[in-house]
Amino acid sequence: MKLWKKDYEVNKEIEKFTVGNDFLLDKRLVKYDCIASIAHAKMLHKIGLLSKNDLAKAVKGLNEIISLLGKGKFDIKQEQEDCHTAIEEYLTKKYGDVGKKIHSCRSRNDQVLTALRLYEKEELDGLMALLLGLKKSLDGAIAKYGNVNLPGYTHMQNAMPTDVATWLGCFVSAIDDDIKLADSAYGLIDQSPLGSAAGYGVPVFDIDKKMTASLMGFGNVMENPIYCQHSRGKFEAVVIGVMSQIMYDLNKLSTDLILFSMKEFGLVKLPKEFCTGSSIMPQKKNPDVLELVRAKYHVVLGEEFKVKSLIGNLMSGYNRDLQLTKEPLFKSIDIVKDCTAMMALVVSGIKFDEAKCKAAMSEELYATEEAYKLVKKGMPFRDAYKTVGKKFS
Repeated sequence: MKLWKKDYEVNKEIEKFTVGNDFLLDKRLVKYDCIASIAHAKMLHKIGLLSKNDLAKAVKGLNEIISLLGKGKFDIKQEQEDCHTAIEEYLTKKYGDVGKKIHSCRSRNDQVLTALRLYEKEELDGLMALLLGLKKSLDGAIAKYGNVNLPGYTHMQNAMPTDVATWLGCFVSAIDDDIKLADSAYGLIDQSPLGSAAGYGVPVFDIDKKMTASLMGFGNVMENPIYCQHSRGKFEAVVIGVMSQIMYDLNKLSTDLILFSMKEFGLVKLPKEFCTGSSIMPQKKNPDVLELVRAKYHVVLGEEFKVKSLIGNLMSGYNRDLQLTKEPLFKSIDIVKDCTAMMALVVSGIKFDEAKCKAAMSEELYATEEAYKLVKKGMPFRDAYKTVGKKFS
């Protein structure tokens, strides 16, 4: 039964449309909603709305749900709409009135906000670990090939000399900044919205929002209940923004590896087991994994724009439009986790053809160095520039 059940039946087509795929997406949030519900139940016990016995039943039932979820045995039905209803129905069916009492002093609005925050915090922690794994792979390649010289390019033309350490090192620096961005996003979402209810607080009862925040591991409490609703979508856009920054760096690394591994360059070799083939051309070894990573940057960018667009032009308070911000968040996080892991694997297997790298170090790469040698001897830079430039005109 729906938590908002009225004395009439909603049109089945309307019901199907409004529920959408939320009942499927919410499987990700079940654990986090249970964690938040345990904290909420303890607070309700503190303010006298749950007996000690009720609290014990609630905690036991919620932990049972987490266990069932881990075994793939907890499902959400379409008619239940979301994880919150499924959880409450389980508690009511198995433990009676405690399932009906546990929703006191909260709304599905602050429930989903809280579950999303807990989910995002855990995912950001996991992502930062994956980024460190990619950084380790890059450091390994630098340790092995760092001294190998490479051409540096501007405008996709030979520019100046560089080396593997500098080229791959730029992605190490990028990861360091991506971790800072992820940490910054973590700090922003580390605020508990539980207790804001439907966006206007809880009347009559003196709830303890600091208690629930502490029990759930949040660093702060969001005090303004309306802003809690404004933050939905806004905070998701921030998290996806971090995802798109990470994907930007992976896109750049993928593009470089695709280019440098072409036979026309031949600077980098990809392991054949990392490549796919052609159904018609027997000789082909294609860098599909890199092409897909490169492309998925644009997918995540689209998801970021989708969320930012969805939350625009909404008046203060909750609007059902916000339901559609879940899927872009989940999708973006999944993509970045997969792509980061794939790039760590690819980088760990690349090899540099030192002979081809050396052959690629053509004379014009040293033109700027040659000009500066003339400057060092006393020639004005512009004259030195023109003198050397004539040599390559």
